[in-house]
Amino acid sequence: MKKRYLWLVRRAYRTLRHPRLRHRVWWRKLTKPLFERRLWVPCRDSVAVGTSIGMFFAVMPMPMQSVAAALIAVRARANVPFAIGACFLSNPLTNVPIWICQMFIGNFIVKHLHVTMPGELMKLETQLPGVGPINVGSFIVGSIVSGVLLALLAFPLVHLFSAIMPHHLPVLKRRIRISPEVQPPQTGAS
Repeated sequence: MKKRYLWLVRRAYRTLRHPRLRHRVWWRKLTKPLFERRLWVPCRDSVAVGTSIGMFFAVMPMPMQSVAAALIAVRARANVPFAIGACFLSNPLTNVPIWICQMFIGNFIVKHLHVTMPGELMKLETQLPGVGPINVGSFIVGSIVSGVLLALLAFPLVHLFSAIMPHHLPVLKRRIRISPEVQPPQTGAS
């Protein structure tokens, strides 16, 4: 599994640094933060944050979910390949069940917690058998709540996986940097 991950990471890294793209200034500015090695090395904390970001964006009904997850992962110093990989939870086979669950969750929250939504979003309403009346407002609420719940669930699950199988997902020690102003006292004969 580790060899396959490293092969995929190296391939993606080489693709992003392809000679046809490397000489373009706009591409270098766009991808420069992406090439930090810490963002590609799997460790428990960065994978947990990256997976949480990816799971949040996986259930968002938006185009280019993986691009948004990668950009947020770069800003959060999370593992980029895991953030992108988690976005593949939603695909053409799983989208319909995810959307039905989001509509059900949104209806439940709007109905029982009395969440007020803008009138324009509540006017666009239809009836689904088994789910009940749905509208754009409840769908938006359901997608945001399901994204937050999946992100909150993914974080401890990755930590649990790391505790059970530490050789697959190690904990990397943080390196202590000594600033030039603070030097340890010199010992010796003077």
